[in-house]
Amino acid sequence: MSTRGGTRWRTFVQTETGSAVLLLVAVVAALLWANIDLHSYDAVWQAHFTVGFDTRHLSLTVHEWINAGLMSLFFFVVGLEARREFDMGELRDRRWVLLSAVAGLGSMVVPAVIYVAINAGHDSVHGWGTAMSTDTAFALGILAVLGRRLPASLRALMLSISVVDDVVALLVIAVFYSDEIHLPALLVALGALLAVVVVLRLADAGRGLFCALLAVVVWVALHEAGVDPVVTGLAVGALVIAYPAPRGDLERASRLFRLFREQPTPELQRSAARGLASAISPNERLEQRFLPWVSFGIVPLFALANAGIELSAERLADAFTSPVTLGILCGCVVGKIVGVVGSMAGAQLLSGRRLRPNVGWGSVTAAGSIAGAAFTVSLLIAAIAFEGEELNQARIGIIATLIGSFAVSWAVSGVIGFLPAARRTRALLGTSEPLTDLGVAVDERHDHVRGPADAAVTLVEYGDFECPYCGQAEGVVRDLLGSETDVRYVWRHLPLTDVHPNAQAAAEASEAAARQGRFWDMHDLLMGRQDELGERDLLRHARELGLDTEAFREDLARRRGARRVAEDVDSADLSGVSGTPTFFVNGRRHRGAFDIDALKRAVEQARRRALAGG
Repeated sequence: MSTRGGTRWRTFVQTETGSAVLLLVAVVAALLWANIDLHSYDAVWQAHFTVGFDTRHLSLTVHEWINAGLMSLFFFVVGLEARREFDMGELRDRRWVLLSAVAGLGSMVVPAVIYVAINAGHDSVHGWGTAMSTDTAFALGILAVLGRRLPASLRALMLSISVVDDVVALLVIAVFYSDEIHLPALLVALGALLAVVVVLRLADAGRGLFCALLAVVVWVALHEAGVDPVVTGLAVGALVIAYPAPRGDLERASRLFRLFREQPTPELQRSAARGLASAISPNERLEQRFLPWVSFGIVPLFALANAGIELSAERLADAFTSPVTLGILCGCVVGKIVGVVGSMAGAQLLSGRRLRPNVGWGSVTAAGSIAGAAFTVSLLIAAIAFEGEELNQARIGIIATLIGSFAVSWAVSGVIGFLPAARRTRALLGTSEPLTDLGVAVDERHDHVRGPADAAVTLVEYGDFECPYCGQAEGVVRDLLGSETDVRYVWRHLPLTDVHPNAQAAAEASEAAARQGRFWDMHDLLMGRQDELGERDLLRHARELGLDTEAFREDLARRRGARRVAEDVDSADLSGVSGTPTFFVNGRRHRGAFDIDALKRAVEQARRRALAGG
């Protein structure tokens, strides 16, 4: 495979689209296998596998080990992402936590009610839990396929709903679809979970051997208690905190790396590796470690083990006239839309508009249609609630929701696309004020600002004159300012003195030029000559710009710009900024690439939101 081809493949598998496609491939493979040789399909998954010895052992089928064991890791990753959203993402706004909870509950209650209504009078009514859950992987995959039809901010809404969905679904499994509860074993599980909390408080989760052992104790105890042990993963994942990389930890990591650079010994290599890892929050480290295995191993294996159904025209005809299949399909595809839109509208009305979505109602409707994709948790509940032909009918209904959800989502986004531009923007982005990440607001009298004061979009960059990535981003910013007329650009200093020894002096030199009204001239010159930031270089730059060199020299000697630079650094700390370049678009932190296309998309969305709000 060529280098370019290998890069494209890695990029593909790292996206939600890649995960969803692989999951879909596993579903198709399971269907083909079951319809070619059902006997071998059942034989593989029903084979027993025993762990332990003598009377102290656990014997489960391969199917049960996957559903109850490996899927605990899937929910562990879900718990990690939920905690990160709570600590660093949209859920920092506790009103959004409440609204997400309302929307998540609405998106589950309404489908369950529809399922019960269709199955009333049948024994299958007890399977109402199969119609409740949204599959996060497929939902994000559908969102990725729809691409620019829907705003990027919709992903946060989908994740928030999915988090609530998974929590409630696992509680439903534990309470309604578990065997008789054995209290002593349940108390052991709760005690081990409390011990996990203590260990996480006392020790770095990167040294998580104790946490892993305690999680196994929780899992076994819940299994013995008669509670589905998959809840273990979600509970443990939600306990692991997330936070931006502190600048002090990054500086320590860079010092360790420099030591290794000077003396490349195995001991210093291990020390540098530990230092680099410890600069990232335990939450992000663990997700980085487990996510590839979960997305591209465990979840497709789960699909392969659960989606195998022997299909025939007669069986499909029976399924689509059965209350089980129809209850799941109608509950998910129709009920999710009604539940999400209805619950959010009700919350907004009852709260006097204090609780309202961070996107437009068109996007909320699209979120409801995307949420209709049921798979992972629904299959888990179906395997517990049904047997025989009813289980096959449930599986057909669950797989059918994937097609139905995608079709309805495509139709909803298509209808929104036909609206006039102003109405389409309002339908997608809404009018609510977005959560602001920038700790210190832009002040025209204090900040260094380029562009019109009444611009619809403000782009703030925390930068370092010696940072090569800031140098690369400078060309992107110039292109952006050259092509946009309603964007203003703000530069704030963040000299990374631990890796860029001349950055502080360069920042103070730009402030010395600012005292003579020439900040942007010096800024542009320094960004273009990042390898010429020594004291003599700075004086030469001042002469080249025609500055009063004696005043410039004295300002540098007395470090008159140091306080101004320190104020920017303090504002960076308040905004959780630890590296350069870091961009904020209308107060929201821009995550990801800073190429011209990525920044243009972020600026365009911010402009559309600002105009819709106006």
